[in-house]
Amino acid sequence: MSLLKEVILQMFFALTPFVLFNIYYRDRMCNYSRSFILVTSSVCVFLAMTFASSAVEGFIFVFFALIYGGVRIASVVLIESVLYRYYLGGEDTWVAMLMIATAFAISLLIYQRYKASYRKTLYTLLTGALFSLIELGLTYLNFPTHVSHQLAYHVFVIPVQNIVGIWLLMSLFSKCVSDKELFIRHAQNEKIETMSHVAASLAHEVRNPLTAVKGFLRLMQEDAGNIAKAEQYIRISLDEIQRTEAILTEYLALSKPLKERNELINVCEQLYVVREVMLPFANMHNVELELQAYEKPVTIMANPDEFKQVLVNFVKNAIEACAETANGKVVLSLLIEKNNALLIIKDNGIGMDEGQIKRLGTIYFSTKTSGTGLGLTYSYHVIRAFGGSVSVSSKPKVGTKFTITFPYHQPQ
Repeated sequence: MSLLKEVILQMFFALTPFVLFNIYYRDRMCNYSRSFILVTSSVCVFLAMTFASSAVEGFIFVFFALIYGGVRIASVVLIESVLYRYYLGGEDTWVAMLMIATAFAISLLIYQRYKASYRKTLYTLLTGALFSLIELGLTYLNFPTHVSHQLAYHVFVIPVQNIVGIWLLMSLFSKCVSDKELFIRHAQNEKIETMSHVAASLAHEVRNPLTAVKGFLRLMQEDAGNIAKAEQYIRISLDEIQRTEAILTEYLALSKPLKERNELINVCEQLYVVREVMLPFANMHNVELELQAYEKPVTIMANPDEFKQVLVNFVKNAIEACAETANGKVVLSLLIEKNNALLIIKDNGIGMDEGQIKRLGTIYFSTKTSGTGLGLTYSYHVIRAFGGSVSVSSKPKVGTKFTITFPYHQPQ
């Protein structure tokens, strides 16, 4: 029974990087980093060797660090393994050192083939088997009686533990990494598609002031002697150009790549910016876009670029939901309640039933025939990362209300 407990414990250590990845990167729009691989591999090596049932424990994490972190990261983990094994001591210390060095040499030989091959599972299982053979061979050469007295343990238990452990670690972590990469890529494509739709409406909106400026210039050309009229036309034209410039500047700010940073932002200011950018999109769909901002500054801790993108996603969806509705209207409102900032996005569009509401925010679910649902999935991730939450109330053919709650930070 104690042996079974040790094997289960080692399996748990093998799953630790997979668990930590899902916890740490759950609400982040980025994949794993080398620092993450270094820290998790080091911790797992330390735990596996501290509660080791054999000298072979910890090999799989050196291989894991090599595959996902590269030779430099793996070398750091290897040095940690050697130093810690030396610290633990025992009569088999130098044999264990030789095992670690041999296992690392084999890992380097498999590394390039693993990266280039499509049959990664085969190389993973082969690596686990080779690690077991190294342990069995070197232990038998130095301590033959120890192997003969525990033959079943060395021949069956350790190989199964190694092969299953490394297979679980590599396959589950690889699946998480590929799923995260796919999600990030699709979310970025969703952002590009959203901004292209907004750009189409902006092009129409920009054309109007340009047409007005063009007309005034012609009037000035025809009546060049009327100084008073010319000054009036110039003033109107400058106002139109300034408004166009402001809209384009705000659009470019929204469409630029996102940066990893959190800071105190004024939600009211962000709402005004997004409203100006989305107003042409609303006009193109014959939808009224109304903003009921809070009278005083409302500050939250968030990434301003990501926050704007979340607003664009929600407002765009609300406008599209009202596109086929007579007198379509989207209302943005902001209020403070119990130390929380409540952002409410309400529309009188097509609405949703209970089943659709429950599936909101899940990957690839969308109420639109051409949608992927990744815009809302991304938005839900960002909101949770900021410590916020989303609640939805909706009725078919009546409308939908999203209430986004953020922790309110009082300005200093």
